[in-house]
Amino acid sequence: MKNSAIALCYIGVIFLFFSCKQEQNESEVRSFEWQERISSQPLTDSLMNTGITYLSLYSQIYSLSEHKKNNLTATVSMRNTSLKDTLFISKADHYSTEGKMVSSYINKTVYLKPMETIEIVINEKEDLGGTGGNFIFEWSIPSTSPEPLFEGVMISTTSQQGLSFTTQGQKIQ
Repeated sequence: MKNSAIALCYIGVIFLFFSCKQEQNESEVRSFEWQERISSQPLTDSLMNTGITYLSLYSQIYSLSEHKKNNLTATVSMRNTSLKDTLFISKADHYSTEGKMVSSYINKTVYLKPMETIEIVINEKEDLGGTGGNFIFEWSIPSTSPEPLFEGVMISTTSQQGLSFTTQGQKIQ
């Protein structure tokens, strides 16, 4: 009887362990379903304003010294700030600290409806951007629209310790 109780206890612990474990592909980068938002509208209209925005984004930050780094989960937020007009984004390229392209998220122009936000989430285990990573966005809006907003939110939590901060894009052209 005692051995069967111990066996049941072990089975319970094993079941609890596996039921609590989340299945997640750590190298997977979750992103918006771009195919659903491909724009068929030509952007050669003279009534459109265009821009290029730079966004700093940190996959890692230094901790204690230059020899220890902490990885961060990063959320890239692309926001259409117009109440009535569509925003078109033709480029969302991620670059590393060294200036090498890590990933290009858009291969055809996509659109955001008025007041819509779409996001790219970069997993904490994906550290290719490094401590000085960044994004470049190319976008177009009707000339009467306010400019879009590009933001980064970086976060990491370990035990009871948490770290988070934000960055905002800067129009460079």
